[in-house]
Amino acid sequence: MQAIVCHAPKDLRVEAEDQPAALTSGQLRVRVARGGICGSDLHYYQHGGFGAVRLKEPMVLGHEISAVIAEVGDAQSGFSVGQRISVSPSRPCGGCTYCHEGMPNHCLNMRFYGSAMPFPHIQGAFRETLVIESSQAHVLAPTTTLAEGALAEPLSVGLHAIQRAGGVFGKRVLVTGCGPIGNLLIGSLKAAGALQIVAADLSDSALACARRMGASDIHNLKHEPEALARYTAEKGHFDVMFEASGSAQALRDGLACMRPRGVVVTVGLGGDVSIPLNLIVGKEIDLRGTFRFHPEFAQAVDLLNRKVIDVTPVISHTLPFHEAVQAFELAGDKQQAMKVVLDFGVKDV
Repeated sequence: MQAIVCHAPKDLRVEAEDQPAALTSGQLRVRVARGGICGSDLHYYQHGGFGAVRLKEPMVLGHEISAVIAEVGDAQSGFSVGQRISVSPSRPCGGCTYCHEGMPNHCLNMRFYGSAMPFPHIQGAFRETLVIESSQAHVLAPTTTLAEGALAEPLSVGLHAIQRAGGVFGKRVLVTGCGPIGNLLIGSLKAAGALQIVAADLSDSALACARRMGASDIHNLKHEPEALARYTAEKGHFDVMFEASGSAQALRDGLACMRPRGVVVTVGLGGDVSIPLNLIVGKEIDLRGTFRFHPEFAQAVDLLNRKVIDVTPVISHTLPFHEAVQAFELAGDKQQAMKVVLDFGVKDV
């Protein structure tokens, strides 16, 4: 079978890989159908990693996928050949301290597709055929496309971020950074009943997508650098902020807009940054991180299947998987692309 393998920065190849081994009980063999190119995939392609995480061996990329079941390892699993599914890339061990404490996203032995964090690396899902655990499979409704199913993973990231915020119903919310995660987060915020969703970014096209996803107000900080100043009066305006750009400046500017005892959730990875502790202390702001997800994946698929959240505005391009290099180059051009989806040749029926 063919797989998309990153060997080094700017060295991406579509090459032959061995077929997965025979199935055991509880496993499914699937044909990968669609795959979304994530920001972490781009970091591996462009830079060979991110932060201290570096490629030390060739690695199959990809963790945002939908698939069609080709073989069932256990007839009692409840799954059948031909079912269309979204595949969760999150595979916690279930036995470590954090799994037992109900934090599987912090599993000490996590096997998350396409991750160079451990060594040997956890190989990814951008391959024609994949063997998965049945617990990873979430059935798509007939009205949910395979491309939509591939976006359950980034949608789950936003849902977990909202969980970390402690609820957004009736709240005034600021989202800085309107890439795929930020815009899917905006769709989730709308579904969760946020009173006001203000989106800020440097790109008109990203903000246009934010508007389609449910933002009530949008601000292009490239053209209007002081746009957020209006929200700083009387100790601030927003109850909750999601920083999804990874920009230190966006975080600092957003803190000035927060109301006392507001909650700031940092979604984007920005490395080491300095923050104005006087604002954190003086306004009693809660600053929280968010990392991956686990139970939210099932919720994401359910929301897609019930058409509660429409993710199609985020999908900007679809390319055949054998044009992987062109697809990754396009995904890296934020002026042209939002979410680039790879088509592995499985028909959406």
